[in-house]
Amino acid sequence: MQNRTATAVWKGNLEKGAGRITFGNGRFDETYSAASRFENENETNPEELIAAAHAGCYSMALSHALADAGHTVELIKTEASVHLEKDDDGFSITTIDLYTQGTVPGIEPEVWERFAIGAKENCPVSKALAGCKISLKATLV
Repeated sequence: MQNRTATAVWKGNLEKGAGRITFGNGRFDETYSAASRFENENETNPEELIAAAHAGCYSMALSHALADAGHTVELIKTEASVHLEKDDDGFSITTIDLYTQGTVPGIEPEVWERFAIGAKENCPVSKALAGCKISLKATLV
């Protein structure tokens, strides 16, 4: 298996500093700042990148499990919402909410639910983020 890498460069202090995150041989190259993390500045932030990774990994894991069981998957669409919260020890990612929709012709709702839960428990990113509460709402379309 290949290793994947990303680079983050930060200049300055937290409040007034700025950074740049790159990966994918330059396919992704974005700025980030405290304002993009704690306010609504139009840059990326670490939590957004975690959400993207989790949504992508979960969708792939669910599609793979369904196809391996003989189901025809037309579409899996997942949104991940990462919650960054302040506590006595600083900031922590406490919860990730997954919202997934699937178009899988002929699948029974209880079978769909079983596969959706299994993917949540077994996708590599879910495993890496096991210290967070991960919720799931899975809907058949």
